[in-house]
Amino acid sequence: MWTTFSTTFCSVRVLGLDPSLTNYGWAIHDTNAPVGSPSRCVGRGRFRTPSKMEFVTRYMAQRESLRAVIREHRPDRVGIEFPVFDNLWSEGMYGLFLYSCEALRAECMDVVFWSPLQAKAHARDTLDRPKGWKMDKTDMCAAAKQDVGGGRNWNHNEADAYLVAVLSGRFWDFYDGRLEEGGLTPTEIRYFTKVHTFVRGAKAGKTIKKGVIYRESDRFFRWSRLRGEEINDGAGEDKEEE
Repeated sequence: MWTTFSTTFCSVRVLGLDPSLTNYGWAIHDTNAPVGSPSRCVGRGRFRTPSKMEFVTRYMAQRESLRAVIREHRPDRVGIEFPVFDNLWSEGMYGLFLYSCEALRAECMDVVFWSPLQAKAHARDTLDRPKGWKMDKTDMCAAAKQDVGGGRNWNHNEADAYLVAVLSGRFWDFYDGRLEEGGLTPTEIRYFTKVHTFVRGAKAGKTIKKGVIYRESDRFFRWSRLRGEEINDGAGEDKEEE
């Protein structure tokens, strides 16, 4: 279990996303609300598309639904699960991930990416489950419910999205300096700041920075910097001379 550990009391609302063509979960987390308070979850829901809908139209519908939620709720930051390849229908999920990123960039939102296993490991800390515990849908719902102090039953898509928002909120608080390194949990230290130096083999002595904090434009993007600027989609480039 983590505690709120901020250098300031600035409230940041983080939108968490769990992409799916059938039930695309979203939830908004208030980083400054105390653990166990219902006010930690500002809103949540799902975008749905029927399987009979034309496949391209489904992607487009989910993209526009995401943009509509952003415009309605005006979150400060975003976190999203990215697809794991070689899983069931991973290519289709990657397509939805790209449409989601297009929407986030068009809305000039800062976003950080997490794998499903990372989101589950962080949620495991909420329930104080032992290391190696496999978090299933029931566990994720229980973790979300515990974080907000109970309430009515949670849909697992919304629970996943909310827990992605919580993890993302911790990252963005750390990135912005509201959360000090001493306040990070061991799981967060591993994900946010890990640095590895090889001691054996051909790479001995080489240091690589695995933590997300070192991986801007790879694992997180500051698309808010595009506000006030024209988003470059290729328009305006010099044409090849005829």
